[in-house]
Amino acid sequence: MPHDLNYYLATLAVYFLVYCVLTLGLNITFGMAGIFDFSYITFMAIGAYFAGVAVLPPSNQPGLQWILGLNLGFPLDLLIGAAAAGVMGLLIGLLAIRRIRSDYLAMVLVAVWTIAWSVTSNMIGLFNGQQGLIGVPQPFETQLGVNPNDYVFVFIPIAAVVLAILFTVAYCIERSPFGRALRATREDQDVAAAFGKRTVRLRLTAMTIGCLYAGVAGALTIEFLSAMSPNAWAIVETVIIFSALIVGGRGNVFGAVLGALLVRIVIIEGTGLLPTLPDHPELIGATRNILIGLLVIAVLYFRPQGVIPERRRRYFEARKPAADTSQEVAKGG
Repeated sequence: MPHDLNYYLATLAVYFLVYCVLTLGLNITFGMAGIFDFSYITFMAIGAYFAGVAVLPPSNQPGLQWILGLNLGFPLDLLIGAAAAGVMGLLIGLLAIRRIRSDYLAMVLVAVWTIAWSVTSNMIGLFNGQQGLIGVPQPFETQLGVNPNDYVFVFIPIAAVVLAILFTVAYCIERSPFGRALRATREDQDVAAAFGKRTVRLRLTAMTIGCLYAGVAGALTIEFLSAMSPNAWAIVETVIIFSALIVGGRGNVFGAVLGALLVRIVIIEGTGLLPTLPDHPELIGATRNILIGLLVIAVLYFRPQGVIPERRRRYFEARKPAADTSQEVAKGG
């Protein structure tokens, strides 16, 4: 295949891996715990910005400023970005989850995105305002001496290893007693509390873990693109991640991965291949949004549990053979 096609497919692979991390994190927050985190993309931005300023050296250029400038390397910047997003998620959860539920919590989290976007865009001393961070060093670029046009092939295994680790963690959470407690809290918080579950602590933990995942995805994004600005984390990105999880199947790690593939790669990147009409330059973006909306509506109507449904334990079916055996023993006696 031509080099341009190889480069394009490799770039798609990176985007897919990053979006898998995002959907896995939202699957823990929303899919398992039922928290409508409509500011989810904000935590991706937090991870990206903090990872960026952790790896960048201090700025000496007038008009180009940012906090920190620690000049660290990979993977320390990745860990700092994840920790920053997780801590911010925990702090917001402490303020909101303890006292607010359901729809009102979603409204509060939308307000969090609005505040974060406005502050970041207007305070140049934080992350260089609307210009954002630029020239962020990529992992191992100096050690390997790879051509910039070929670096994408180096970044794929880095992102794949990170995704493999996070997928394994999410898979274990889904099938653990902690995951079952999260789903019980999602279905009915009062009933779960009546059975002794600390629902507030469970939801706080889920939100913190989900924000950690978003922070990792943000760090991977800025490490790959070498830049991040407020234009990259509009609230519509949160809607796209929610759509991917709903389509794939919430509460299921495989559904989260499938949703990332269908929405982020098939629809968004697929519509990008359509020819542009000079008289209607906005047509491709509108077509993309329409297709995502139609796909979500179709899934909710025909298969509301998603393409890959959540795995549920069939307690009654598991107990039925034992019950039948005991009845036969009683009759035989």
